[in-house]
Amino acid sequence: MIRMDGIQKTYRVGDVEVPAVRGISLHIRKGEFVAIMGPSGCGKSTLMNVMGCLDTPSAGSYLLDGTEVAGLDDDALSTIRNRKIGFVFQSFNLLPRATALENVELPLIYRDESGIRAKANAALASVGLADRAHHKPTELSGGQQQRVAAARALVTDPAILMADEPTGNLDTKASEEIMALFKDLHRQGRTIVLVTHEPDIARHAERVIHLKDGQVVWGSRPEELTVGAATGGRA
Repeated sequence: MIRMDGIQKTYRVGDVEVPAVRGISLHIRKGEFVAIMGPSGCGKSTLMNVMGCLDTPSAGSYLLDGTEVAGLDDDALSTIRNRKIGFVFQSFNLLPRATALENVELPLIYRDESGIRAKANAALASVGLADRAHHKPTELSGGQQQRVAAARALVTDPAILMADEPTGNLDTKASEEIMALFKDLHRQGRTIVLVTHEPDIARHAERVIHLKDGQVVWGSRPEELTVGAATGGRA
């Protein structure tokens, strides 16, 4: 499903080159639930952006579902994002003046599909928010807003769900509810890649990849996680 070989991402700040991802190679199988962990600034979100075709690598090969995407242009990457990948972000990214239903409909509008309303309603129902379809984000709790964001990510039936710190703005109870939703989606066969710095959240995954200074430093099973894992080391 996902195969990266020697992926690098370097940003230029003035005359200085800043390496964010340094030669990462990894393979994520179809139907796998993987968490990517590491301290702030270790390259987690940069790697997620490259993996999600939101950004292009400076070097290396990236095969997504058998297609080399590292060298594609913006239009081709946009098509892949819309057809294959669903995104859930920490900040929800919901339109404040639109209802939950209207927010979920947006990806389908860009695809010019029929039956948009029915598909959006079904997606909201799948995350337990059928009765909140006509509420705006300000009328929803943080956990409910993140569920709307998840429904928006799922409405296109993507092959991969990518979540960047999806519980970062949530309290403990709402975080557990969101992770229970992700585990249920995984049981349905979804491939899920989750970025987090919290061991308690990463433990919900099947496999954990640890980053430090833009590199993979080690991998683990969830039950091996300790407090030290959040900073890239072992306790």
